[in-house]
Formats: sequence, C-alpha cells, structure tokens
Amino acid sequence: MPAASSAPVRSTPSSLKRPPAAERVYTHIKEAVLDRRYEGGTLLTEGDLADAVGVSRTPVREALLRLEVEGLIKLYPKKGALVLAVSAQEIKDVVETRLLVEEFAARKAVPASPRLIERLEQLLEEQRQLAEAGDLAAVAVKDRCFHAEIVKNAGNEILSRLYDQLRDRQLRMGVAVMEAHPGRIEANITEHGELLEAIRAGDAEGAALVVRRHVGRVRVLVRGEDR
Repeated sequence: MPAASSAPVRSTPSSLKRPPAAERVYTHIKEAVLDRRYEGGTLLTEGDLADAVGVSRTPVREALLRLEVEGLIKLYPKKGALVLAVSAQEIKDVVETRLLVEEFAARKAVPASPRLIERLEQLLEEQRQLAEAGDLAAVAVKDRCFHAEIVKNAGNEILSRLYDQLRDRQLRMGVAVMEAHPGRIEANITEHGELLEAIRAGDAEGAALVVRRHVGRVRVLVRGEDR
C-alpha cells in the first residue's frame, strides 16, 4: 500500500488571514490623511468610508474613534468626521520639538560609526530615486527615516520615543511642503547630503547648524511664508 504523501500544504493568497475590518479602515483613512488625499477640511461619512473599504459601518466607527484620539479628525454626530487641518500652533510645536531632538542627535552622531554612514548613504540614495519617480508620499517617509536614523543612533530611548510621536505630523507636513513647493524636494536632498557630509567629517557643530537651517525652514514653508 503506497505511503501517504507528507508534502507540506502551501498557503495560497486566499488562505492568508486579512487584518480585522476596523484595522483596514483605520489604515485606509490614516494613509489618505497623511498623504493628503483627504485634505484638512474634508468631511468623511461612515457610508462613503464603508463603501471605499468594503466593510460595514461598525468597524468604520471604531476606526474613526481611534483617529479622533490621535488628533487627525473630529467626529460630528450624524454628520461624519472632519479631517483637521494642521494649525499654526501645531507647526510651531513640531518644529521646536524636532530642533531640540535633532540638533542633540546630530552632535551625538559625531564621531560616526561606519554603519551609520552606510545607512544614511542608503537612505539618501533611496530618497533620490523616489523623488525621480515623483512619489511624494514615499519621499516624505524616506525623508523622515533619514532623520530618525540619526535620532536612533543617539542611543537615548526616551528621545527616540518622543521623536516617534511626531511621525504622523512630520509626514503630513512634508507632503504639504512638497506639493506647494516642488523645488523643495531637491533642496531637501541637498541638505541631507550636507548633513551627511558634516557627520562624516566629524563636524558636530556643523551638523547641528545644518539641522537648524533645514528643520527651521519647514515652519516657513508649511505656513506659506516663503518668498
């Protein structure tokens, strides 16, 4: 009698477990807010969101409550959810916090390890490629990764967690700047290169100065004060 086959059962795409419905709605809305497909001032309805993701309204409500806690939307009973615009105070707060964390981290990066230099070179090249492809949302993510790598390298877990809390606001502001000022994409890449070179050269104060100019420019651009 032939032996039973012991070949492993392969998973097919249909057998892979999908994320819960509320998580899918949450991801859909959050990504759309961060890359500005849902701009500030947009009113989202439960019905439209349920249709867009292919779920019932119950997980939509769950996702909206979560996003309201994160400060991205405001719920209005029987009307929907309003996507909150980035306020002038929020811009000021984010820029000031970034300067405090990133100037410190830039100084701590000197002397730099070969691993840090290699990682920053890689992120800078990836940002260039994404910019050439015109993917603004991906450029913003990679831009943020470049700075986050320097912060992580500082070895201060409390500062790293604080910096992580800025992520959503940084991405949203980054996309807004690039949409309003397309020339800023290349300027950001150039300034990242300058920061990398200062770190590579062992110039701690030079690196901090590049950060101060680079990050400080965000406030001017997001508020539309650039001339």
